[in-house]
Amino acid sequence: MNHTLRGMDYLVFLVYFIIVAGYGYYIYKKKKKATTDSKDFFLAEGSLTWWAIGASLIASNISAEQFIGMSGNGFNIGLAISTYEWMAAATLIVVAVFFLPIYLKNKIYTMPQFLEQRYNQTVATIMAVFWLLLYVVVNLTSILYLGALAITTISGINFYVCMVCLAVFAIIITLGGMKVIGYTDVIQVFFLILGGLATTYLALQLVSKQFGGEGVLNGFKLMTQHANDHFHMIIRKDNPKYLDLPGLSVLVGGMWIVNLNYWGCNQYITQRALGADLKTARNGLLFAGFLKLLMPIIVVLPGIAAYVLWKEGQFQTEMMKDGSLNADNAYPVLLNLLPTGLKGLSFAALTAAVVASLAGKANSISTIFTLDIYKKIFNKEADEKKIVNVGRAAVVITMLIAIIISNFLGIDKKGGFQFIQEYTGFVSPGVFAMFALGFFWKRTTSGAALFAMIGGLLLSFFFKFLPNFADLESLNSIGWAILNPDSGRFEMAFLDRMGLVFVICVIGMIIITLADPKSANNPKGLAIDASMFKPSVGFTVGAVLICGILMALYTVYW
Repeated sequence: MNHTLRGMDYLVFLVYFIIVAGYGYYIYKKKKKATTDSKDFFLAEGSLTWWAIGASLIASNISAEQFIGMSGNGFNIGLAISTYEWMAAATLIVVAVFFLPIYLKNKIYTMPQFLEQRYNQTVATIMAVFWLLLYVVVNLTSILYLGALAITTISGINFYVCMVCLAVFAIIITLGGMKVIGYTDVIQVFFLILGGLATTYLALQLVSKQFGGEGVLNGFKLMTQHANDHFHMIIRKDNPKYLDLPGLSVLVGGMWIVNLNYWGCNQYITQRALGADLKTARNGLLFAGFLKLLMPIIVVLPGIAAYVLWKEGQFQTEMMKDGSLNADNAYPVLLNLLPTGLKGLSFAALTAAVVASLAGKANSISTIFTLDIYKKIFNKEADEKKIVNVGRAAVVITMLIAIIISNFLGIDKKGGFQFIQEYTGFVSPGVFAMFALGFFWKRTTSGAALFAMIGGLLLSFFFKFLPNFADLESLNSIGWAILNPDSGRFEMAFLDRMGLVFVICVIGMIIITLADPKSANNPKGLAIDASMFKPSVGFTVGAVLICGILMALYTVYW
């Protein structure tokens, strides 16, 4: 198996690099203002079009965690892992209709700014620190680590050289500000989809040839026959992967919290739309929803194909790591089979995904630190030039921190994607409860918000590490506690845990708020009217189409 890139591969990659860097420089010079202010640097000051917003959302979202981690889950679990992508399409519609109008009407630039405006400075500052730690320690670091690991597996280039090059490339793009990130992301998504589809095409052809056939449609049909257990969207309780995707919870439970928190209360996602008008922002999110429907074809099907081929005796050595089967090797193994030139294209696609995601996250980390920590606490009198310079310095320092701590990152047996989802899930329930009630219930107090934020985190840890009591075992009858074969103890699926913590946080917030007589006339409540949430006819048609496709997919692969 070829673990190195050849001359043609490097040429294809060089073309990709020149196009992205050249277009980024062109956008930077064309749209550069005489003096770059903080809104221009962090939000692109409303200059992003709907297609740039949608593409940038996907580019920031799809990274090594999907290409490597989700493909690995495709190998381990199957099509069911696609629920993260397909439910995200529905979630983007909800966010576009109900969340964006509130943000835009209140001129929100950052999530902590919203919390300060709705609650108080204490809630905003604590949450800003939470987000910074989460984004740097879990998100940014894991993407850099997984991206470098994948690229070194494909190219044979030293792991640390890959990591530094990815970080430097991302820094160059990030220092241009949100305009450069947003528009270069359009090209990044083009390479991402083109290269991803090339890998999927190869994977399906390999499956077809393995059984003496030809053609991608035949390969897909053979996959459904030889890995039928990998083509069910709803996992049954007796499935060993039930703890990762617990049955109907993916449709009516914790999966909604995962997605609504990620797409609606997440700085490096919502930031793309916060500088645009409502119609443009909504259309951008709708476009991202359509792209989300496509993602499982690019990141999940190759993993299932690798599983079928592995079952037939291929990749026995390549799929091993430290003496055990490592599903996260599935995508790099397939890329190493690509012919010269096409391998360079797929290599560029993977690099594009990693760099775009790193740039987006670094920009948002910089935004939160600069506007919500530095400007509010350390230098309240800082002028626009100083704020932008601090933001740029924060980008560089953030990347250096990520490089250093990535050496200590331990991706567990669940794989990179599930690692990120589960550990982000410690914070998500409380944060989403705080946002949801802050949006739609005027009485919600800052005390209630603090309970959700801190109490939600503590409850998440409690239910995660709860001792193996008999009453926990009794929950097995309703599917809320399953025997984990790795630990030998009964555990709650993390999606169910998120759902339970969210409900407790909401109940606690309601009790705390009602117990405060001043909450009846809360001056921090948001002014909301029904007309804010009325979408255009075109948006409605697109939303109905997405929902119809989702219903058909879940019906076929139930």
